[in-house]
Amino acid sequence: MDKKNYVEGKSIIVTGAAGGFGKLVSAKAAALGAKVTCADIDEAALEKSVADIRDTGGTVQAVPADVTSIEQMNALARAATNAYGRVDVMLNNAGIMPLALYADHQAALEKWKRCIDINFKGVLNGIVCVFDQMMAQGEGHVINVSSIYGNFPTYGAAVYGATKSAVNFLSESLRVEARGKIKVTIVKPTGVPGTGLGAGVVNPAAVIGIVGQNAGEYVELIGQYRDGALDASNVDPEQMNYVVLDPEFIADQIIHAINQPKGVSIGDITVRASGDHYVL
Repeated sequence: MDKKNYVEGKSIIVTGAAGGFGKLVSAKAAALGAKVTCADIDEAALEKSVADIRDTGGTVQAVPADVTSIEQMNALARAATNAYGRVDVMLNNAGIMPLALYADHQAALEKWKRCIDINFKGVLNGIVCVFDQMMAQGEGHVINVSSIYGNFPTYGAAVYGATKSAVNFLSESLRVEARGKIKVTIVKPTGVPGTGLGAGVVNPAAVIGIVGQNAGEYVELIGQYRDGALDASNVDPEQMNYVVLDPEFIADQIIHAINQPKGVSIGDITVRASGDHYVL
């Protein structure tokens, strides 16, 4: 039996929509009939992303917004409500990953501050800007992109991991306070190089913390991945030793969380490549 399409007709806001998970989810949601409001600080890339969706017949609007500004986020929520009458889903996706050691503080401090502003304050702003509208509607869904780095402290991820742990805390607190009127989903991606998030890493040595005793194998695998030298089975999702997850699989799970009956809430999603056993 074909499953009902619960995405169709929903008004969905996506931050960080110009690339990565945000761009993928926006396109997939629009293809299923959602009315999407795409937001990003990169206006040129945002317009390109939205134009691609329009070219395939999707209903979408672009609203340039900096998630660190509550004024701009409030304007974003108003734009979605004005265009589509309501806000059904808020995907707080925008984020950066400036991994660095405490010893790197001179080079990393400003990037850490920006990380806190985007990853933590940006998610808080995203929640606040839609809270009243969703509570007034009596229903809504907030999806916050966290990370496996938020699960426990690791070498080299003090600030980034702390922001993602805070996202987990914000999310669960929202679920409790909304008292059944707002569904909350936490998404915890693992290593997904295809998003480009790794470009923000300050010190490559800081990446080793999440792989621990598997560091040697990880470095070798990633080197082969970048050189295009991995065995074909390692880059084939049909195989058990698939090692580098394509961002599309995370996007599909976000859509899966949205595509549920009103009474069903998927609370926590972690998706791994089955062969990424080197990640703790």
